[in-house]
Amino acid sequence: MYINQIYELSMVLDNEKFHKGLSRAHKRTGCLEEKDGEYVDRLMAAKGMTVTYRDSQYKKKVKVVINSGRVMDYDKTEPDKFLRKVDKRIGEYFDHKYNVEDFSLSGVTFVTDIDVDSRENVSAYLKVLRRVGRVKGFKIVVYECFEDIDSLCWEGNSNGISFSLYDLESMCRRQFGEKEFKAKKYRGIIDGTVGILRAEVRLMKPKAVRSYTDRIEVRAQIADIMRKRKDIFMDTFIKIVPYGDYEKKDKTVEIVCRKIGDGRLRRRMLQLVVLIPEKKSLYLAQKAMKYRNMEKIMDEFAKISISPVTISKRQDVRQLRNIYECLCERT
Repeated sequence: MYINQIYELSMVLDNEKFHKGLSRAHKRTGCLEEKDGEYVDRLMAAKGMTVTYRDSQYKKKVKVVINSGRVMDYDKTEPDKFLRKVDKRIGEYFDHKYNVEDFSLSGVTFVTDIDVDSRENVSAYLKVLRRVGRVKGFKIVVYECFEDIDSLCWEGNSNGISFSLYDLESMCRRQFGEKEFKAKKYRGIIDGTVGILRAEVRLMKPKAVRSYTDRIEVRAQIADIMRKRKDIFMDTFIKIVPYGDYEKKDKTVEIVCRKIGDGRLRRRMLQLVVLIPEKKSLYLAQKAMKYRNMEKIMDEFAKISISPVTISKRQDVRQLRNIYECLCERT
């Protein structure tokens, strides 16, 4: 499983230093992209680094976003090499006035692509996972950059973590626009997005970053997180996406009845299957059951590799294989 990491480094400057840096960026590029009250410098985007200047009344902040996939070109755990390259890029951009340790690590995004074979399957997975609904500790959110029909997004109530699943082809179509989308020079890029469900886990705040590393220095934090990237990603993924194959309700009931010998446990598992579509949420269905050992029930579903979240009657597809299998196949 290949997981790209996008690191967000932030630094607050006094008014004079901030405007000197912003002026220098203007002179280099001629014109900075303005977005949501921020000035974005993509001069070094090809090298995996984007710099944003936020001229707030209260704080003059510079944010550096580092895309590890563009810096390293491959998924190897080589923090020292990665950090040397990042330090070099920051030094080049800021005329060697700043290095990594002058910033704070304010956020990290972990990105992986799940190949589910076709755009029809992408749509089918999103439809069935929409039935997961509210998740313990998370709320469903809608972002402007996504279309509701081809994405699912959750944000932690207080943990500073977000999780998104979306149709990569649809996202690229919106970013490129229909004219560019049909152009031959982009055909290779577009073809590579068909049948891809992209998953993102984002640590949105410094406190979320600190929950996964106890290191103080920024270099040490990045190195620690780089080594733990798969564990950090899966820690959120498994909280939201139930394990197992997805079936129609009648098939799920048949499998549970056939494979679970304990009558009391079987009744509870079947009750959960019925309650999820009624409550429109896996979490609310679990709460309605008022059963303390809910982890045991979920573990039993995982053991027989069937998800308690079932495929709607209105969906044409009858079965979808365990998304965890698709996740592990992608290298």
